Amino acid sequence: MARTHIAVTALALTAVLALSGCSGGGSAPQGDGPRPVPTADGAGKTLTVWAMEGDYQDETLQAINDAFTEQTGAKVDLQIQQWDGITTKISTALATSTPPDVIDIGNTQVPGYAAKGGLLDLSPYADDIKQGATWLAGLEEPATIDGKLYAVAGFAGTRAVIYNKTLWADAGITEVPTTYEELTADLDAIAAKSSAADFSPFYYPGQYWQSTIQFVWDAGAEIATSSDGTWTGGFSTAEGIKGLERFKEFQNTYSSGASATLDNITPDQNQIFADGKTAAILSSGGSIGGIQKINPAITPDQLGTFPFPGLSGKAQPAMLGGSVWGIAAKSQNANLALQWAKIAGSPDIQNKYVFGVDGWIPNSTEAVEAAQASGLTELQEGFFAAALNSKATPAAANWPTIEGDKSIADLFGAVASGSKSVEDAAKAFDAHLADVLNN
Repeated sequence: MARTHIAVTALALTAVLALSGCSGGGSAPQGDGPRPVPTADGAGKTLTVWAMEGDYQDETLQAINDAFTEQTGAKVDLQIQQWDGITTKISTALATSTPPDVIDIGNTQVPGYAAKGGLLDLSPYADDIKQGATWLAGLEEPATIDGKLYAVAGFAGTRAVIYNKTLWADAGITEVPTTYEELTADLDAIAAKSSAADFSPFYYPGQYWQSTIQFVWDAGAEIATSSDGTWTGGFSTAEGIKGLERFKEFQNTYSSGASATLDNITPDQNQIFADGKTAAILSSGGSIGGIQKINPAITPDQLGTFPFPGLSGKAQPAMLGGSVWGIAAKSQNANLALQWAKIAGSPDIQNKYVFGVDGWIPNSTEAVEAAQASGLTELQEGFFAAALNSKATPAAANWPTIEGDKSIADLFGAVASGSKSVEDAAKAFDAHLADVLNN
């Protein structure tokens, strides 16, 4: 379910826009203080919207467009974009004088485009746009740079524990663990049932940092924090060290020795699960289909999900992927774009379409709780619960370098394998993180 297209993140600079009147569809007025989204007469106007292939069903986009046209009288030119080369295409388009008005972008892409002055500052309209909803942190935090909002939350996907009910039942386990102590007790029971050398009670590859980071967040640390424009890594803090130590203990106890320096792709953790060589993994909803494709004998009723319980007493914060709607700073129809984006993020669209039609995790805690109350499938339950406590990568300009050079994956691999002490690995990575993010 989580979005697989991990996009560029960057520290944003506020786009400076000229003041304009509220009539028509020009640039929205900027300034301090909350205000409602401006209304605009859209008669004879056309709003250009870019949506990514596979993000939303036609029915959902049509519902947004119909509500928008009814409200404003404007038409919508909806253009579906392909993933190949999309980052460059969007950056180029935003730099022109006639960019698309509204763009569907990854949640962690927002700072990158805002840094180049490409996105409209939505802060004055934030309260009205949210319409009383509490957006999921993993969607709102990357869209908020230096206290300014640059995108409207669209939908989310996240990671949860996926487990083999048959293997858990064989070990005498019939209830989902809700605490860390229950989880480890269950895994101890599973381990006692198998003597196979290549079996992991919980397959947890050390370099799969998008899942292992949950231990660090659960201990109260951040990947990095910014103060007066300077970024500081959080792994060598007391909380960061504690999180890394807890991760190492869990990984070394329940996953295979070989997995300490591996990621989730080579070998494919779905393959390991499908082959019966593990009883559980921490992954996105896409793994459900991947596992069943590899081994069709594994039926949906043999699988279950739950959020990873933390030592904090709550579910571990989960890495959230997803989509948001950005408005081009140079849009010639900014007021209309604001109205369109407000509709797209509205509780009505989120409940009826983003969840009801598309099957995504909707953008707010209220919408997630409404979905839970309406009845989720057993396989949905774990992912929706995990989304209620979510986070994302830092909104730093050079964050893509950290992912690209694989230094964060190497950090967790070094900790899990013991090739470096926890303290040395954390200090070295934080120093590298500071050099990169503050360059």
